[in-house]
Amino acid sequence: MMQAIPAPGGNGAVLPLPAFSDNYIWAIVRGDQAAVVDPGEAGPVLDLLAQRGLRLRAILLTHHHGDHVGGVLELLRHAPATVYGPAHERLPHCDVRLAEGDRVALPELDLDLSVLDVPGHTAGHIAYHGRAAGQAPLLFCGDTLFAGGCGRLFEGTPAQMHDSLEKFAALPADTQVCCAHEYTLANLRWAMAVEPANRTLQQWYQRARQLREQGCPTLPSTLALEQDTNPFLRTRQADVAQAAALQAGRVLDTPVAVFAALREWKNDFK
Repeated sequence: MMQAIPAPGGNGAVLPLPAFSDNYIWAIVRGDQAAVVDPGEAGPVLDLLAQRGLRLRAILLTHHHGDHVGGVLELLRHAPATVYGPAHERLPHCDVRLAEGDRVALPELDLDLSVLDVPGHTAGHIAYHGRAAGQAPLLFCGDTLFAGGCGRLFEGTPAQMHDSLEKFAALPADTQVCCAHEYTLANLRWAMAVEPANRTLQQWYQRARQLREQGCPTLPSTLALEQDTNPFLRTRQADVAQAAALQAGRVLDTPVAVFAALREWKNDFK
């Protein structure tokens, strides 16, 4: 079941399109125009365009992994969309290269997004923050932040990823977090092992489980909820730091050290 973020006045929406086994392609729709974020496959996007009679205006990419860019060339065969993406990553196609401080503005979609450099998952990963289809604030964060988790460090360092997450933490608390994967239940089970006494986390897990049982996405999350429940954004909380140190079996004297221990813990958590 596709769950939209409706725009005030009903003229637009932001939609998570399921792809592969657990990906979301985020579609921004306003009037007869559309843009998509991280189309790993073309099929779900083409279906949406056909069903709603939409014209694809833009494709926004956060990083180079195939499950985020694999549908780009097929989409371009059907629609002359402009492709935006990270300045320093190899992509199948990119018209506009972006880095921190750049903006993507498409008035017809009421889209005005600023770009953040968020290395860690990949070396050149970017994120988009701002307004789209009447909704603000929004964060399209690719594989950097997940509900209850964060991306694995394939190309970056713990310090880089921690710094990237700190950039997100500084954004408005009501920012809707549009993650690229439905990893929420697995992440929250791990988070409860880190913070078993966190009542907000326990309640969020129960709500997320109900959503999945109903076939609904658990996303978007909000930064306020992530600040209250996601261990990777809570490295300065005493309970989180203590749990990470006990799991690691060593003293962790900085938030980055806590983050690194949490990431190791999550990598091996079953």
